[in-house]
Amino acid sequence: MKQRNAIIATLSCLMLLGLPPRAQAFIVAINANTGLAASVYLRVGDGVYTGNFINNGTPGSGGGVNTVSVTVPAASLGNGTAQAMTSNAVQSVSHYDSFVFCNLPAEVYVGGFNRRGLAGAGGAGVLTVTAPVNLTNATGDTIPFTRISWASSGNGDTVAQPFPAGTFTGGTQTLAAFPANSWRESCHAFSYANSNVVAAGAYTGRVTYTLTVP
Repeated sequence: MKQRNAIIATLSCLMLLGLPPRAQAFIVAINANTGLAASVYLRVGDGVYTGNFINNGTPGSGGGVNTVSVTVPAASLGNGTAQAMTSNAVQSVSHYDSFVFCNLPAEVYVGGFNRRGLAGAGGAGVLTVTAPVNLTNATGDTIPFTRISWASSGNGDTVAQPFPAGTFTGGTQTLAAFPANSWRESCHAFSYANSNVVAAGAYTGRVTYTLTVP
């Protein structure tokens, strides 16, 4: 029987409605940790890491729940012009090599590693994200989570992202495969479609990113 390891990170979405550069998308092959158990590390927004990977740093857990938000002016409400969301994250660097990879506050870091262990333990992983059907305000009004999408990039990137652009489906969706013995990372910039007139208020919802490995 195979055991499954899951690393989970969360990100909240809030909307206030009222009146040396790298030359590629960052995917790095890393060595298996043959003397120890298989290991995985996932960071969404801010995370805990002492040092960095290439200098034999130590990954940790925690880091809090980051928020992305946007305030839509009353005059622009529902006009169909997408509204860029910004993050309260404070970490812009990669924990692989401390390179400044994401641009704050417009982008949120998504990345980490999947590493085989002793006797080949571990295997190919999958990165998923789960969102509720709706964002909700205090009076019960809702906005479908499908109105929030993201672009994917990273400083110095010129080719396809390991975690590509997409739109929340209001459920669990697969973002990308996460092969063993690799470090992968992208920077996501979220936006709100602003395609409907909705009641004023602060609409919130939380999404959960999960890296699952056999």
